[in-house]
Amino acid sequence: MAPSKVLAGAQVVLPTGTVPNGRVIVTDGGRIAEGGTALLERSRELGGAPADTETVDLTGHWLVPGFVDVHNHGGGGASFTSGTAEDILHGVQTHRLHGTTTVVASTVTGEMDALAQRAGLLSELAEQGDIAGIHFEGPFISPCRKGAHSEALLRHPDPAEVRKLVDAARGQARMVTLATELPGGIDSVRLLAELGVIAAIGHTDATYEQTKEAIDAGATVATHLYNAMPGLGHRAPGPIAALLEDERITIELINDGTHLHPASFELAFRHAGAGRVALITDAMDAAGFGDGTYLLGPLEVEVKDGVARLTEGGSIAGSTLTMDRAFQRSVTVDGLPIGDVVAAISANPAKLLGVYDRVGSLEPGKDADIVVLDAEFALKGVMRKGEWVIDPTAP
Repeated sequence: MAPSKVLAGAQVVLPTGTVPNGRVIVTDGGRIAEGGTALLERSRELGGAPADTETVDLTGHWLVPGFVDVHNHGGGGASFTSGTAEDILHGVQTHRLHGTTTVVASTVTGEMDALAQRAGLLSELAEQGDIAGIHFEGPFISPCRKGAHSEALLRHPDPAEVRKLVDAARGQARMVTLATELPGGIDSVRLLAELGVIAAIGHTDATYEQTKEAIDAGATVATHLYNAMPGLGHRAPGPIAALLEDERITIELINDGTHLHPASFELAFRHAGAGRVALITDAMDAAGFGDGTYLLGPLEVEVKDGVARLTEGGSIAGSTLTMDRAFQRSVTVDGLPIGDVVAAISANPAKLLGVYDRVGSLEPGKDADIVVLDAEFALKGVMRKGEWVIDPTAP
């Protein structure tokens, strides 16, 4: 059995604030220790750490909870939509190496039977604990705001077809993105709410009033706010205003410097508040892999200088973002308080998924999912369930 670990000397970011020269004690079962201070007192009485305890000196570093990504299509050259189980696990591991210890696998628009089959494979990985569930992005989205989705495969959100995908996921469906203004949209939102699945408004051409109706019906997430929806207008405010102003909505934001102008990012973050933002990657398989030509569903994507665009038409096609970059940018470029960034990148998405009792903060009894950052907020170490994915002390 692995020894307990004392991660000592770092600035530890807790829900209540930052503790300088703090300590996090990790049990040999991979959890953050209950009553950890008692163990430290015992260590002092004995004149040093017990034989079964390993102390890791992280002076000059930050300790934050593992990142939680609720919108991710792949990475490391692997697609969650089309890859084998081995491919998917490789993509998951790629993101773990960048601090994402909890990831929801997102699909893209495809044939209904193919999506149902994909849901079956992904549900097995979710049951094993490799992913945190499934997000269906499409096919129930607007052709006017399709982004990098095949228009030929789009369809109205018929509740019976929405139910088919949820059933195929065998209890592992976490979120469905819908253009709720389409025929069947509101009824599908109500169905998802009844089933305990998040209804997300996205890839939508809805008006302000239509968006408000969907929220009242039970929608609770804005899929990558600003992107694939009408812009904010002074006479026709559209979905952005409705989503920002409603306290029931969690706002997804892609902070890669490409999807959003910094002013738009700041506007959304400040208006919604740190408690309502979930930073996401919307990563496709090029994340953590490099430039080149890829497929996103049936569509060809060209990645150049880290920006993914459809070969035909040039629409942005997901991202190559990883969560460590989103974290660092939010602090160093956007100037957000580190506690707010931790909330948006860990706690809020964990609460959204209903797993905050296990992950999303550095609190006793939770999984020891921990990210180590240096003084400039660059990633130096990753721990998942008490085991190092990246050891910050390795040469």
